[in-house]
Amino acid sequence: MKYFITIIILLASALPMNGHSGETYSSEKIAVLYFDAARKGQVDILQGLIEAGAPIEARNKKGFTAFILAAYNNQAETVAYLADKGADVCAGDSKGNTAQMGVAFAGHDDMARKLLGYNCEIDAVNNNGQTALMMAALFGRTNQVQLLISRGARVDKKDGLGNSAISLAEQQGNQKMVTVLRTLRSTG
Repeated sequence: MKYFITIIILLASALPMNGHSGETYSSEKIAVLYFDAARKGQVDILQGLIEAGAPIEARNKKGFTAFILAAYNNQAETVAYLADKGADVCAGDSKGNTAQMGVAFAGHDDMARKLLGYNCEIDAVNNNGQTALMMAALFGRTNQVQLLISRGARVDKKDGLGNSAISLAEQQGNQKMVTVLRTLRSTG
């Protein structure tokens, strides 16, 4: 039922709004609906928009795709739906940050595990040369650090400024993370 309501909204949005000088809903308003649906996990709305022709790889002004937004906002069902529909699960935003990097920042351990199932490059880098492991270390995400290293992430990889996951943790004064990284590096 929700799917049909979404289609009706889309069809109505293409028509002039009564009493408003012929103003119509713009593609910008549809884009806001699309990205909000991804953030909020509203699969029915995304389904309606995609079926109506919304490009699955559409990007907002920051370069975020619906997949990146859904992952960052811990919307597992939406992530699965978008992946099944062919979303580029390894894509980065305008700064090169991937969904995996976003969940390292946000701290969603279950989502991090789910994203690793899509087999993207474990040491993919953003425009600054940073990896998901570096972000997880920077923000003290011990579970994600352990998970990423167990999947082959390189502790010794350096970003564009010469920082590694260990040096980033040191800069944050997170000695516990430094110890975790050194221990995992020596056992890996």
